[in-house]
Amino acid sequence: MTTLENRPNTALLVVDVQNGVVSGNHERDAVVANIARLVEKARREQVPVVWIQDSGGPRAQGSDAWRIVPELDPSDAEPHVDKKFGDSFEDTTLESVLSGLGVGRLVVVGAQTDACVRSTLHGAFVRGYDTTLVSDAHTTEDQTPWGAPPPDQVIAHTNLYWTYQAAPGRTAGVVATEDVDFHATS
Repeated sequence: MTTLENRPNTALLVVDVQNGVVSGNHERDAVVANIARLVEKARREQVPVVWIQDSGGPRAQGSDAWRIVPELDPSDAEPHVDKKFGDSFEDTTLESVLSGLGVGRLVVVGAQTDACVRSTLHGAFVRGYDTTLVSDAHTTEDQTPWGAPPPDQVIAHTNLYWTYQAAPGRTAGVVATEDVDFHATS
């Protein structure tokens, strides 16, 4: 249903699941395991997996903090996009990568829920992509010392509000890992 013409394909977008991002995050191991299941499923079903890596601040390209967590195994054949801003589309090659793959629908997983995942969801949606957030495959760190709700509430709130996103010609939604259908049409 995407508003992007001639873009019938779906991609799994893995946002910032890096050593220096998810270390100590809420339910880190369970979330990473769910992401690993989705990566395997996408590969089996020949759905592109696109890896986003934040290369700002302490996560300089090539550093241990920049690397994808060891439980995940990105293929050199899969697209990698480096970013320096929350929205994975902002000043990156992501749009051209997705266009080249004919992708108009994104299934989004990763970290941080209240920063890069949220920014990327909105960035994709306003650019015309159908966007699905995987409810149990994103995480964030504890920001309560700075006045934020606890991580489980941030995650729950994001799942809630993304369920009800709407715009002409686009779909948004939230599904659990076990319910991801890479070939759904809406």
